[in-house]
Amino acid sequence: MIASRPVDVTVVPVSFRDLVPEITASAYLTHGLYYYPAKFIPHAVRYCLQQFTQPGDTVVDPFAGSGTVGLEACLCGRRAFLLDLNYLLDHIIPLKIYQGRLALSPAVLEERLHAIFSGGTEFHPHWDTIGYWYAPEILAGLQRLWGAQKQLPHDTYALVLEAALLKVSKHFSYAEHRLPKLFRSKSKRLYIDGLLQGDWQTRLHRQLRTQAQNILEDVNELVEKLNGSVPALVHQGGVDSGSYEFRPGMEFQALISSPPYLQAQEYVRTFKLDLYWLGYKQRDIQRITALEIPYRKASRIVETHTLNAVRAHLSSAKLSGMLDSYFCHTLNVFDNAMAQLVRGARACIFIGNPRVDGLEVEIWRVFMEYFSDRGFECEAVLEDRIKARQLFSARKNKNPDGMKSEFMLILRKQ
Repeated sequence: MIASRPVDVTVVPVSFRDLVPEITASAYLTHGLYYYPAKFIPHAVRYCLQQFTQPGDTVVDPFAGSGTVGLEACLCGRRAFLLDLNYLLDHIIPLKIYQGRLALSPAVLEERLHAIFSGGTEFHPHWDTIGYWYAPEILAGLQRLWGAQKQLPHDTYALVLEAALLKVSKHFSYAEHRLPKLFRSKSKRLYIDGLLQGDWQTRLHRQLRTQAQNILEDVNELVEKLNGSVPALVHQGGVDSGSYEFRPGMEFQALISSPPYLQAQEYVRTFKLDLYWLGYKQRDIQRITALEIPYRKASRIVETHTLNAVRAHLSSAKLSGMLDSYFCHTLNVFDNAMAQLVRGARACIFIGNPRVDGLEVEIWRVFMEYFSDRGFECEAVLEDRIKARQLFSARKNKNPDGMKSEFMLILRKQ
């Protein structure tokens, strides 16, 4: 295969937070209901929606993650089509983009909390090693709470309590709840041991109530903001976006997406604990884990001028294989979704440049070169300096200093 030619482009520095001042915080409304690593900042999504779409247009995000594109699209009067490998998407969206016209009742929530605290049914996650992550008495307490939650009517209040339980179940585990991967540490073990010396059950119940009340308030703020007007929304978790079969004739007016980062794509591992509490079985999780980029071999070798230069620098076959897998499967996803774009539509891809083997990999440039040979013109590359990041010096970090910027690649379909 002939490598794509190098493409000249001027990178323009911007601040999406300054360009979209109406968004005052990244976690406003329901953006903060669920923890999700490497979240798409809503300012960048809003900018693309305002610049490249019109009310009533449909936007696709094949790496939907926590649903940032979906919520911003609804707030801007656009329809959204969301896909993601993680089953969690189908639990996030009905609450994060609540479509009810009436505010939720704090009194009803309190009734449901009372039912949970007094319930006797237990739920046992389908995971043989669940006990590795919990002190026995805390695990038993959580099994009772989750058992009662699963007996509630399947409505929005149950979703509120599900989201709150996910947070407290991680907080009261041996897993570091501030880390982007499932990770057990000595410091967290000491923290849990300290909790067990006191009235940990009252503390857990209090935290669950507070989380649930906060979530209800955020959802009600969204209800007031939308004022009963929610555009059409489609979401599907647990799917391989690269092989997803779109309905014949389906068209999108824009793609806005932030793909996984190179060397940081193990999102299923991050949410393994959550997925088992939600009721998924080992075979369910093994199925989507096998489709994650780090565990798939490349079915083709992507070549571009920049990518070939990176390959020539790498010191091991393992790193070359990781690079080939990443670009093969990430670009398969974009090829599949961008084939549904109408002529003149934009694909807005937000990504950072990690370091591999000491070399900075300009992922946006590889994408630009690849699509320049496939009917897309590079319209702009916007560099947004990262204002805040969470680094973990105690862990083996592939990019210990963090990425300084993220880049919005804007491609126009010819």
